[in-house]
Amino acid sequence: MVISSSKFEVRSSMYAGHGFRETDKGIDMIEQTYSKLGRAMRLALACGLTAGVATMAGGASVSAAPSAIVIGNFNPFSGADASFGPEMVAGCQPAVRLINAGGGVLGHKFSCVEFDTRGDPADAVPAANKMIATNSSLGGILGPSADEALATVPILEQAKVPMFVDTGQAFFDKSSYKYLWRITPADDVKGYALALWAKKAGYTRAAAIFGNDAGSQSDVPTLLKAWKKLGGKMVENVKLALDQSSYRTEIEQMLASKPQVIFTEIDPQTAGTFFSELQQLHGLIPVLGTEITLQSPWLKAVTGAIGKQAMTKYITGMQPYAPTAGASWTTYNKALLASKSQVPQPAQWSSDPYSMTYYDGVTVMALAMLAAHSTDRGTYNKSIMTVTEPGAGKTVVHSFAEGKAALAKGEKIQYVGAGGSIAFNKWHNSSGAFEAAQQVSGNVKIVGEVTANQIAALTK
Repeated sequence: MVISSSKFEVRSSMYAGHGFRETDKGIDMIEQTYSKLGRAMRLALACGLTAGVATMAGGASVSAAPSAIVIGNFNPFSGADASFGPEMVAGCQPAVRLINAGGGVLGHKFSCVEFDTRGDPADAVPAANKMIATNSSLGGILGPSADEALATVPILEQAKVPMFVDTGQAFFDKSSYKYLWRITPADDVKGYALALWAKKAGYTRAAAIFGNDAGSQSDVPTLLKAWKKLGGKMVENVKLALDQSSYRTEIEQMLASKPQVIFTEIDPQTAGTFFSELQQLHGLIPVLGTEITLQSPWLKAVTGAIGKQAMTKYITGMQPYAPTAGASWTTYNKALLASKSQVPQPAQWSSDPYSMTYYDGVTVMALAMLAAHSTDRGTYNKSIMTVTEPGAGKTVVHSFAEGKAALAKGEKIQYVGAGGSIAFNKWHNSSGAFEAAQQVSGNVKIVGEVTANQIAALTK
């Protein structure tokens, strides 16, 4: 679904390759003409129009115009992980706003288009194939998530689609995929961060309560490994069936093991039910969750279930370190708040590290196109590393506008994004530190940090 619902934006991709001007009148005339022509005549007309100007049946001339470059938002917009989609849009739209305000890329504007994977490989595979087949101006994508990455990354790789994935699966830690780029930390890194913070807090006995979906379960293996290495004991490891009406049995089983802390990643509806019942049956115990625990849908559901005071006292979330300060973040946040017509309640994403890195992903793709002097996916993909890696004599830039201006002067650039510096290794992975945060008086408050060096030491 195209984010804007205008008649042209929904239908223009059908004709973008033929060079028609982007107007409703022109499109209606085209459709009428096409319906009257045979296959051979349609082909001839299409070829002629691609070369320049088409004369319509009524005598009007329609000039060729560059098509908009589509950035696919390839993530769940429905299903158990439906919150992933809006979080992605909140990063894409501000980036596109700034790119288009800065004159676009090589004569092309950008647009964000949603493609719902439903969080299920069975739905994601046909969605990926359709996205590729029906969008000739597809410039790259954000996603896929852990729910569908294993099934769809090979399809996207074969089609030479640069993808800024948000999957955390360890499978991609040493990936050979040339078109896969991961700015966000892998899930195995999240496992280390959770274990380190719990150890720092003095806990020794823990229960792992994670959803039975692929995205949640990808956090668990390294959490178990790290917790054991730090001397902790995992007294329960539960794969929780999502969106059930009651979890009394699982809660009673967990409580019998006497954990001091709960590690978790479960969707908002499940979390509301689970923690409400825990509160009623026993009273809450400290909870340490992944970044989902700090996102608006989860906070709203669980706060409604257990109350604001309990939320602040018992719930802590770990998220990738992304300071809400500095030139890059200020530019991102200003554009985000100006995008309220495309992003409902945009302020909720101001401190969201994933929205920040989605924004960075779109910006990097645009700058790589400029550096490569090409919007061809197979060509500009090679320049993604070029515009992000540090180097002697490089100009550090914090926005698309700064990067475009520097490249126009013949300078080499290093883009430092809203999510911080981007340092891709040879497997196209870039990760850093984590921060612990709590919900306090309606705001997310940072309460501490796990450093990249601490994580690196634990992985050895």
